[in-house]
Amino acid sequence: MRQRLLILIAAAALSAIGPVGVASAATQATEAPTTGVTARVPLEHLPALAGDYFPIHSQATGRGYHVYVRLPEGYDPDASTRWPVVYVLDGDSLFPLLAPTHLFLHYDEHLPEAIMVGIAYGGFDPAINKRHIDFSAPGPDTKAGEGGAPAFLAFLRDELLPETERRYRADPARRVLIGQSRSGYFVLWSALQDPDLFQGRISSNPSFAPARDDLFHAPAGHVRDDLALVLASGARDTDARMRNAREWAAFWQPRPDRPWALRHEVLPGGTHAASIGEVYRQTMTWLFREEIEAARAAASPD
Repeated sequence: MRQRLLILIAAAALSAIGPVGVASAATQATEAPTTGVTARVPLEHLPALAGDYFPIHSQATGRGYHVYVRLPEGYDPDASTRWPVVYVLDGDSLFPLLAPTHLFLHYDEHLPEAIMVGIAYGGFDPAINKRHIDFSAPGPDTKAGEGGAPAFLAFLRDELLPETERRYRADPARRVLIGQSRSGYFVLWSALQDPDLFQGRISSNPSFAPARDDLFHAPAGHVRDDLALVLASGARDTDARMRNAREWAAFWQPRPDRPWALRHEVLPGGTHAASIGEVYRQTMTWLFREEIEAARAAASPD
């Protein structure tokens, strides 16, 4: 009985929550063997997480990813409504935390509902989880075999975003990217490499190594004038991360070539990882402050 339970849990961790296409060989390789057990945990019965799932094999990185999707309440695939999309890096851990948080912020703060897209590896084992590759830029201090950020950015731009927008009623003008720690570095790095790709970016307690100097290089060209970036720091994170965050914000804040509105949010008492929910509340309510104000005004009795 105990063995069967363990098998069910392992299978459920990578199971689909909606219709699933054929996975590539690379993606299938990350899935746990089921020894004939095909049971799935029906996450659609958890409304804060209900939505869809699809595997995708990236030509850019050469690896497979598990993509979990939370759809907004009231989502209708046949309606004309287009929804903002929040792309969640480190989706293995952050997606199940932030998807319900977004729903509660919609209830309490009038945050607009959004499609949530979690990009997961399928586990924390470094044999599967390649965040150390995908979220690191090439640099003199980058370890051999890492520095895969350019390929991961190409995966987002050329593969995942188009596939998401093909499948769902997503608004390509209202994309948000969020990352934490090493994936927070990628958020900052991508904001300089391709500013227009995401309207909003949230970098929570980012690492600044390797390739720290890349975060101080001139940005690529951009055409949009509605871009915004929030750097969030927990006051109880390490002294080095806090110092790097302050230096980065101070460097970019006065720059005339800065492509985005910039805010550095410091959370008193905040820690490196466990404060991600409050980071999301503070940063998303700032990014969507105009929509929130309009919704509050509409809800207020005259």
